[in-house]
Amino acid sequence: MTLAPAPPRSERAAVLRAALWMMGAVLSFSSMAVAGRAVSFELDTFEIMLYRSIVGFVIVLGLAAFTGGWITITARRPGAHLLRNLCHFTGQNLWFYALTVIPLAQVFALEFTAPLWVLILSPLVLGERLTPMRALAAVIGFTGILIVARPSPETLTAGTLAAAAAAIGFAGSILMTKRLTRTETLTCILFWMTLMQIAFGVICAGHDGAIALPSPATLPWLGLIGCAGLVAHYCLTTALSIAPATVVVPVDFLRLPLIAVIGLLVYGEQIEPAVILGAAVIFGANYLNLWSETRKRY
Repeated sequence: MTLAPAPPRSERAAVLRAALWMMGAVLSFSSMAVAGRAVSFELDTFEIMLYRSIVGFVIVLGLAAFTGGWITITARRPGAHLLRNLCHFTGQNLWFYALTVIPLAQVFALEFTAPLWVLILSPLVLGERLTPMRALAAVIGFTGILIVARPSPETLTAGTLAAAAAAIGFAGSILMTKRLTRTETLTCILFWMTLMQIAFGVICAGHDGAIALPSPATLPWLGLIGCAGLVAHYCLTTALSIAPATVVVPVDFLRLPLIAVIGLLVYGEQIEPAVILGAAVIFGANYLNLWSETRKRY
């Protein structure tokens, strides 16, 4: 019996670098969830999104000035930016709401369905073909959703519905981002994301004529939310540029056991076997599709 040759040293190093970048994304997403729950007792979700976007906008302006990215910011696709940010703003608000009413692990498990919604919606938005393997992945993923949510009059709560709907919003954001990246830079996309979502936040948070100001105790948490959101997406994008998605996605799945442990230790939330099982099924569906796509390309 012959042994398969070991992968080249450069390839192993690239995989390790990608895994380290993904660990940065895992920690950033998890810290954003904890910070979001910490400020929810003082601010509503619209106010959280408003202040998060302000922090992000300041960071994007600073980075654009430092790197010279100003020249890549254009206003040639306002409709696409508007639709992308409406999807993201809606999904993120639902996500922050779900954090406050259901266990953190359940929120993250349902969030992992976003790639499956991308599979379903991509033929409509991007004109991509829904192959049998993609359809199978979607069906398996939907089974995982049923295991996590266990729909019944007792378990189908506003929180589970919000987390599931948030994943659809994130999927819409992913699809529109993919369309925008054909012509726009990351700096341009982030600039319009933070600017538009400041406007959305002002409108939604101020509809009753009162926008709560953060207290000194809340400011650090809001700063963490704003920074963690940008850092998480930067780490994820960097990891995908270094290694295939089939390497990157399994590391991202570590968010679930990490947030489950945080929920247990910090908030006393019990780790439900059904949530872990359903999340594993959802992950399997995502990985099946990624493996199939990678095999076809390479």
